[in-house]
Amino acid sequence: MSETVGDREMTMASGLAAFEAKHFARAARLLSPLAEQGDVEAQYRMAIMMQNGLGMTANPDQAYRYMRAAAEAGHGLAQHGLGFMYLEGECAGRDETVAADWFRRAAEQGLQGSMTTLGLLYEEGRGVPKDAEQAAYWYRMAGFETE
Repeated sequence: MSETVGDREMTMASGLAAFEAKHFARAARLLSPLAEQGDVEAQYRMAIMMQNGLGMTANPDQAYRYMRAAAEAGHGLAQHGLGFMYLEGECAGRDETVAADWFRRAAEQGLQGSMTTLGLLYEEGRGVPKDAEQAAYWYRMAGFETE
């Protein structure tokens, strides 16, 4: 019996609802097959659960693979998440330059948290040259007033 688009949509909706309700084991059962099929939203949610051991044993390697796949597919929150993996050296080797690149990609999609983080990286010169003008630009883009 083949799975229909409607079945996949129902499974996704149920998986996301379980995730939001913090029923992580159920969410993982529903979202894992979709993540394996390349669904970026499922990959992003599975990465979060695997990174933090939510509803399963933590699996940093697979968390990274899913987060990276979703980020490369253009998922803004996954780009932000991958940036933090590199910034903190969690699930990925610590690399502030690579982190800044992923935060920039997410910021260019309008993610306020990524804009703020990018501003901070420019302010502190972490992964990018220290640049007060760029820091102020990204803080302004995120909606913060600067002097």
